[in-house]
Amino acid sequence: MQLHPNARTTPRSRARLVERVLVDGWSVPRVADAFHVSPRTVFKWLARYRVGGEAGLQDRSPAPRSSPQRTSVRRVLQIVALRAQRLPGHAIGRRLGLPRATVSRILRHQGLGRLPPLTPRAPIQRYERAAPGELLHVDIKSLGRIRGIGHRITGDRRTRVRGIGWEHVHVCIDDASRLAYAEVLATAAWPDAVGFLERAITWFAAHGVRAERVMTDNGSAYLSRAFAAVCARLALRHLRTRAYTPRTNGKAERFIQTLLREWAYRRPYRSSARRRRALDPWLRYYNRRRPHTSLNYLPPISRLQETPA
Repeated sequence: MQLHPNARTTPRSRARLVERVLVDGWSVPRVADAFHVSPRTVFKWLARYRVGGEAGLQDRSPAPRSSPQRTSVRRVLQIVALRAQRLPGHAIGRRLGLPRATVSRILRHQGLGRLPPLTPRAPIQRYERAAPGELLHVDIKSLGRIRGIGHRITGDRRTRVRGIGWEHVHVCIDDASRLAYAEVLATAAWPDAVGFLERAITWFAAHGVRAERVMTDNGSAYLSRAFAAVCARLALRHLRTRAYTPRTNGKAERFIQTLLREWAYRRPYRSSARRRRALDPWLRYYNRRRPHTSLNYLPPISRLQETPA
């Protein structure tokens, strides 16, 4: 049972209230004063007890006993049937002669507030490579440069600092182990993308991971000849996601969400330089100590056969 938030009594105290009057012989004003309620309230619970006994002391539903203006079941079924024909709410209202607000309320109650997509969403296909290095996911996330604590921390958009530019977080995460490497670079163009990939491959090799494939989206940096050349030189097979399907590179996307939540927006950094300096310690924590749900709450480093000293 859920009591009204402003209730002065409970079913148990109501029973005591009735007992004081009917058994102990207290007067109504005395009981009202003792229970800090009005005499009218005492009379109300006495009347309900005489009619319904203990059950009469329970809270009643706030719903009205009758709703003469309530939309009939037949009308509701008509609204649902027209919605199945993908009609918008205002068109349904005009056809049935009902107010648009009424139609909208009924559609929300029926779980039809939004029209479903014409094409059903493809089922999620989860996969995981068998061994570290078989596939590395690479992506880029742009972050606004920092000059003072901004609106994400203060909540005051009037203090936003504009025009100081962007910096770009390049990330690389191993599909099998979730071991991750990241750098904050000046651009998202091909020179920085190529340099980042070379350093990432070197970093993974130092951890005993020999990279075989790399997956990226279809950004211009990854479609460049320079990126293709470095992949050939490093003996990497370059895989690209399907157009408008970022979930294909889902592990990189998910890692970026974690990166933003636990590093980029976790603390009120006063400058971009302070935020950059905090990245490496966070990456060490992520790789070596942070529990990962997909790894049975073990850190990514636990998936490696060899861990450097």
